[in-house]
Amino acid sequence: MLSKRLVSTAAICLLLGAGTAACGDNKDSDKAAAPATTAAAAATPTATPTPTVAKLDTDKLSAQELEQKAKDALAGATALRISGTMADADGKMEMDLSMDKKGQCLGTVTLPGMGKIDIIGDGKASYLKGDPTFLAAMAGQTGDKNGAQVAELLKGRYLTGFDSDPQMKMMTSFCSLSDFSKQIVDGKTDKAEKGVAGNVNGVKTFSLKVTDSSGEQSTLQIATEGKPYLVQVETVSAKDGNTTINFSDFDKPLTVQAPPADNVIDFSKFKAQVKGA
Repeated sequence: MLSKRLVSTAAICLLLGAGTAACGDNKDSDKAAAPATTAAAAATPTATPTPTVAKLDTDKLSAQELEQKAKDALAGATALRISGTMADADGKMEMDLSMDKKGQCLGTVTLPGMGKIDIIGDGKASYLKGDPTFLAAMAGQTGDKNGAQVAELLKGRYLTGFDSDPQMKMMTSFCSLSDFSKQIVDGKTDKAEKGVAGNVNGVKTFSLKVTDSSGEQSTLQIATEGKPYLVQVETVSAKDGNTTINFSDFDKPLTVQAPPADNVIDFSKFKAQVKGA
């Protein structure tokens, strides 16, 4: 249903973000030790210092060092949002998912020719719900007498309890920030070259051109102010088409609630009902 390469592409592309610097408040000096001031001077407002924003030294650092800084920033991220289009021999998969290291996840994945799937992960269980297009496509691919029943059984309902099933687990494996982070941080590129400064998605960036072990080339856009998160990944493939992945909402707390119980069907019960039909 979902090609392994599409999932792999999603994982490899996970790096990014718009970094921000934390700003501390400056305390007033001890009033007891402060010299007396006139009323006019006291009435003059104190200027607020401009906060210092960390900047990436793209001139001094090598391409490999810049890439490593982006990986290190990702490893420390507690949450993020990933969105964009991933190209594969099967077509283009669209993704818009927010996830964190607590195991929470919320968003949608649209598969080529298959429709859209809503995904919810509350840190304890995962839930999937296909739209009418997805259910119709699934029933059509099944091609047996149970196809229509399966679609009707799942209509408007979330499927859960499948995390131990290898095939179903694949549907949510790319929704784990910890898994994504590990694959990116541990991943190796054969070649990295420095690019140019730019502005991507409202973030000041510096580009890197990287080549992986298969010879595929991608352009990484790394934030140059604040934490050096990767803001965007673009891969151009004459065979499969273009892939563009954007990342945002780094470290933004995620609140997820499981769907209502009457809107959920357990995977084991679902299989039993289909088998008994």
